[in-house]
Amino acid sequence: MRYVPRALEPVIREAHRRFPAVVLTGPRRAGKTRLLGHLFPKARYFLMEEPDLVARFRADPRGFLDAIEPPVVLDEIQNVPEVFAHIRARIDRHPSRAGQWLLTGSQEAPLMQGVTESMAGRAAILQLLPLSAHESPRVDLLRGGYPEVLARPASARLWFSSYLQTYLERDVRAIVNVRDLSTFRRFLALLASRHGQILNKSDLAGPLGVSVPTIGHWLDVLEATAQILLVPPYFENFGKRLIKSPRLYIADTGLACHLLGIESQRELERSPFLGPLFEGLIASEIAKAQINAGRRRELYHFRDQQGLEVDFVVPGSAGVLLLVECKAGRTVTPGMAAPLRRLAEAMARVRSHRPSASLTVVHQPAKDAPASTALAPGVRAAPWRQFIDELNRR
Repeated sequence: MRYVPRALEPVIREAHRRFPAVVLTGPRRAGKTRLLGHLFPKARYFLMEEPDLVARFRADPRGFLDAIEPPVVLDEIQNVPEVFAHIRARIDRHPSRAGQWLLTGSQEAPLMQGVTESMAGRAAILQLLPLSAHESPRVDLLRGGYPEVLARPASARLWFSSYLQTYLERDVRAIVNVRDLSTFRRFLALLASRHGQILNKSDLAGPLGVSVPTIGHWLDVLEATAQILLVPPYFENFGKRLIKSPRLYIADTGLACHLLGIESQRELERSPFLGPLFEGLIASEIAKAQINAGRRRELYHFRDQQGLEVDFVVPGSAGVLLLVECKAGRTVTPGMAAPLRRLAEAMARVRSHRPSASLTVVHQPAKDAPASTALAPGVRAAPWRQFIDELNRR
């Protein structure tokens, strides 16, 4: 499988020059190992999932690490969280030596606890998500962004089925005690049917016969392992009541389509989930653009109880707010600009510093249509790939 350059590469190289350790997290099969192998081909590599290797480390952790000549890649270190204390001791003995330890992990919740407790100030913490549309033109609604799916799209159904089984059997059970995996599988399918909706934990708990706290715990696991994307509301004092719950998306649209039983482009175009799936694609691409630039994720939705709703509010540079409305159709009309203009006008009335706003209706491209057009005063329409490319250049 041909290596696809990743947008995070410059950030990793910079972190490698400045920190003794780099911790790269993210979901399984996003390409973490391949990326580090490409950037640091001379680093020694150890997969901390191999039973013999884990047994050797736990029998004599100091001897194991003493025998390693950095730089070294320790892959899937969530399986040996005690390694952080030993690496910290070595870093503290030689704090000026940068780029010695390259660590990866797929289960972000327990992994981050170990980093916080042992590696504060000693490690750069970065996240790698599946491929973005900016990184590969193969990324789309139906297939999502996992590298192996894009390399062999004909095997996507089998790949996603295997991925879910691996995720359920290994990652989920390693983090939380799920007694009934069949219920958790139904929970994932139910989440996909709520893709793009305001999160309602009671609505999820009822059909499954589990408690609301259990749903909350499962959602925490899915979010920590980058399987779902929860987009919080954008709060401002607009003098009106706002919806305060996050909006829920399956992070990878290929996985979402699989959970929804959508297997072809024709099925996708006819699906009632086309709109939410397209919206989720844009949410995921915005998050990837921010994370790949080494920034924290800043992505919000807006909805009030008077009916004003805008899909995404994204803080940009120099105080500019990006207001984004997503339309899965290929035809755009001036009426689609109305929510964006109403929200921008409301913001201008109540915010003392009144930052400028960029208003965009993002849509699927039409054949023989111009790339970007003025839709209404102050509002433009842009095909989604153009919008994402622009976002990555900011």
